[in-house]
Amino acid sequence: MYAWIWRKLPGGVWSKLSFSLVLIATIGTLLWYVVFPWATPFLPFDDVQVEAGTGEDSGATIPGDEGPDEVPYDTTSNQPHPSPSR
Repeated sequence: MYAWIWRKLPGGVWSKLSFSLVLIATIGTLLWYVVFPWATPFLPFDDVQVEAGTGEDSGATIPGDEGPDEVPYDTTSNQPHPSPSR
């Protein structure tokens, strides 16, 4: 495909190189400002739904889910007390 485009562009090597760079920039700009904004609402990247504990997860519970105020792990295990020798 690229060889076909290269053969169809008019002029010599430098002219073909210039035309191809303009063609790439035009296609990139068209994609960036027209196609991608149009397609964004149809893509599932922003459709993040976490519904644990609302009954939507068929009654399954998360192990260690003690509530919003309790952390299910020890927060001081990686923070040893300083040694008195230093």
